[in-house]
Amino acid sequence: MRAAYRILAGLIAVGVLVQAMAIAVGWFIALKDVDGGLVIDKNYDGNWGHSVHSIVGSTIIPLLALLLLIVSFFAHVQGGVRWALYVFGLVVLQIAFAFLAFAVPVIGALHGANALALLAVAGMASRRAAGTPETAGQQSSQAPA
Repeated sequence: MRAAYRILAGLIAVGVLVQAMAIAVGWFIALKDVDGGLVIDKNYDGNWGHSVHSIVGSTIIPLLALLLLIVSFFAHVQGGVRWALYVFGLVVLQIAFAFLAFAVPVIGALHGANALALLAVAGMASRRAAGTPETAGQQSSQAPA
């Protein structure tokens, strides 16, 4: 279960990287298309970069975060449940910022900053799972006789 915890947390961190790459390519494609004469208005549905960003952010990362939270109860990672809760909370906040940013675009800045926090926290959670188990860590802290 520790390996599952580590892999899930790592996949969330990678997912954030995919998100950043997808939205960047999506808007660079859009800008190139505008230079070519495309008009972006309320009927614009985006391109494949926007679609990847939407799918990964609204389904894959939340699912991984939920699985991480469930696995955290069985993985015996020191502080694992707490770190999984941090990840899950940041994912919920990320989705909330995304929806709010459509009404108040400046909130998009918080969406971007929160993504960096999620990347860092998911990476830390993954690294914690690579350490010693809770029970082994407690036993090893005792001085030898």
